[in-house]
This record gives sequence, C-alpha cells and structure tokens, in this order.
Amino acid sequence: MGTRIRFTRPDGKEAEGYLSLAGKANAPGVVVVQEWWGLQDQIKGLCDRFALLGYDALAPDLYAGTVIPYHDSDAALREMQSLNFLDACDQVVRGAALFLLKSSPKVAVAGFCMGGAVACLAACRVPEFSAAVPFYGLPPDAVAKPADVKIPLQGHFANSDDFVTPENVDAFEAGLKAAAKSFEFYRYDASHAFMNEQRTVHDRHCAELAWERTSAFLKKHLW
Repeated sequence: MGTRIRFTRPDGKEAEGYLSLAGKANAPGVVVVQEWWGLQDQIKGLCDRFALLGYDALAPDLYAGTVIPYHDSDAALREMQSLNFLDACDQVVRGAALFLLKSSPKVAVAGFCMGGAVACLAACRVPEFSAAVPFYGLPPDAVAKPADVKIPLQGHFANSDDFVTPENVDAFEAGLKAAAKSFEFYRYDASHAFMNEQRTVHDRHCAELAWERTSAFLKKHLW
C-alpha cells in the first residue's frame, strides 16, 4: 500500500522511510517510529493501518536499511545502543514531521518499544507535533523528564514488561501529574510488544483496545 521515499532532515541531509497515504487532500499525518528491530514489515503494516484511518503515515528508517530478525535480540540491542537518539529525534523524526506538514494540517507521533521512547522524546523536543502516542517505551529521565512534555500524550503499557516496568510507568505518570500535563496512560494485562502480531507476545484483545483508544485520541487532537 505504501512506498519507500526519501525526505530531508532539518540539517539538510537525506533520510529514508516508508510512506502510506490516506488518499485524500489535507489528511492529518502520523510519524510512526520503529521498534528496535528496524523498519520491518510489521511497522510498515501499522503505517498502512493509519492510512486506512485517514492519516498520511510515515515511518522513518532510523537504522538506514538494517532490519534485525526477531530471534536475534542481541543484534537488536547492539543496533539500538549504537543509535544516536537525539539525532534520530531532532533530525530524522523531525524531518519526517516536516515532510508530512507539507500537505498535512497537523501531525502526531506514535512509537513502539524503542520507538515509544523516541516518541516521548519528540513530545519534549519537536515543536511540529500536536500529540504523541508511545507504546511500551519511555526515555531515561536524564534525557527527557515528564515536565518536559509539551503536547498531549497517550501511553500504552504492559503489566508484564521487563524493559519498561510498571514502576517506570508509575514514576513517569506521577511526574506528568505533578507537572499538570495533558495525558492519559493505559495499562494492559499483556507482555511487552503486545501490539506486534508477528510475535508470540501479541495479545489480540489488548492490541485492538489500544488501537481503538489511539484512534479516538488522534481524532481528538488532529482533526
């Protein structure tokens, strides 16, 4: 449904990503940020699903073409650890937002796993976004604090998660409340990456519920 494109970063360099269009003029946009596996087919499929909801969706390729197979967590960890998160946020993700804003009136960011942390980071650092939806991902407090969030935030988290633990989520939520931020957090009796239908941790009921909530949230803030 979509296609691979090139777009320009704020610093003038080129980046690439997967673009899926809603097929109508002036559609709002969603920047979709990948998991630590890279820009694989499941993330492309999420772009297609956003397009069916009426959004132009662009997933920037943060790994410049590298895609990690699901069985190789060690390689995914190495790739994630080599990523410059601030550059990815300020240049690649922001560049994707600027690309969409050429034809979209408003743009949101949604991220999954590692991309959830990047989405939160973008909610603090990228002025072009109108809303953010992180899925089971939060940035380290040293990089972005809850008080730094500048746009409405909807978070989706798993109760069985060794990467973003319930304690991590509680602490970030408390910080958002203390700073009087606009947000809503949802917790699911599922495992990390429950939205990914290509993996055994996928939970259909939780994924469908999270998608419904995401759809309603984006409709509220982008239309």
